[in-house]
Amino acid sequence: MITRLCRAALLMLVMAGHAFALAPLLPVGVARVDITPPEPIRLCGYSERSTPFESVAERLRACALAIGDNDAKPSVLITVELIGAPADIVEPLAERLKTKAGIARENLVVCATHTHTGPVLSAFLKGAHFPEPLPAEEMERVRRYEAWLIDQLEKVALDALHSRQPARLAWCQGSVAFAANRRFIQNGKYAGMRATDGPVDHALPMLTVTDAQGALRAVLTNYACHCTTYAPKFNHVHGDWAGAAARMIEERHPGSTALIAIGCGADANPNPRGAIDGTEMVDAHGRAVADEIDRLLAGPQTVLASAPVGALSRIDLPFDHVPTRDELEQRIAAGKRPANYARILIDRLDRGEKLPASFKYPVQTWTFGGDLAMIFLAGEVLVD
Repeated sequence: MITRLCRAALLMLVMAGHAFALAPLLPVGVARVDITPPEPIRLCGYSERSTPFESVAERLRACALAIGDNDAKPSVLITVELIGAPADIVEPLAERLKTKAGIARENLVVCATHTHTGPVLSAFLKGAHFPEPLPAEEMERVRRYEAWLIDQLEKVALDALHSRQPARLAWCQGSVAFAANRRFIQNGKYAGMRATDGPVDHALPMLTVTDAQGALRAVLTNYACHCTTYAPKFNHVHGDWAGAAARMIEERHPGSTALIAIGCGADANPNPRGAIDGTEMVDAHGRAVADEIDRLLAGPQTVLASAPVGALSRIDLPFDHVPTRDELEQRIAAGKRPANYARILIDRLDRGEKLPASFKYPVQTWTFGGDLAMIFLAGEVLVD
């Protein structure tokens, strides 16, 4: 009985390998670039940080995947080891790539790892990320970094487009268990942040790129969990578990590039977490991802026969409540973090602007024929 089962499993793997060998070759390019801030600026994710970062514990990267030929409107996906990929960064980049490479807006996607040990971006300062506005000198560093960042993202996208060569795409899905729901609910209301048994998504989908000879060129994966293994007191640049996972995958598979993004994990934290000095927790979580990627690479995958087709829509989402000037002034009087945001909104009113009553929420999709669909949602999306 054991012999029959082993032969059956072997036959399945042989058939899967045969199907993969017959899969169509598609033009695919891969590239990566350093996006570590060249000068100290404030890190984003924890509002209690009051000074620029102290050192670079691990460098940050942006990685790009370009799929399709020029006649079929190529697609570009970029992953960034940053807190997010706001419109202030993505839209200027999209205009450049449209002009220089003919990339349609719906065919460009920028995904973030949501690391809380990466540089602050001005879009987060508009929402008063810190209790007080940044000093003018620090704000100027943020602006310089963002201008340089857009240049780097343009470079990595064009490098990926220029490096396109025949390759095969395939995908499969595994699972990693370190994400834990972080929203403690008591009597039906949110009562603080701690690891709970609430909803969580442990799925680890993986897209692979292999060249015509079968060598691994790239791995794209995402996991629904914050990159918050490090504690707020850790004031050093690092990619957290996603950066560690990418490093380990590439070390184990020389010549490959690992692209990693966060899934719908706004209500999930790594468990355990709270690292301040050592990197043991971070490396343990990164190793869990890298180990599962290795397991998936050794097994069958679903072949993708076509390049992705992109679509982009913006949904008008009304706000529950638009605050009045009186309400904003009351928040200022109360002090702390809401006061900073209230001041920003009052400044808009003083300039004669109206506060928006709704938000244009972008929803983007890539579909690979009938074999795979990717959905990209903006902001911090809850698995709940």
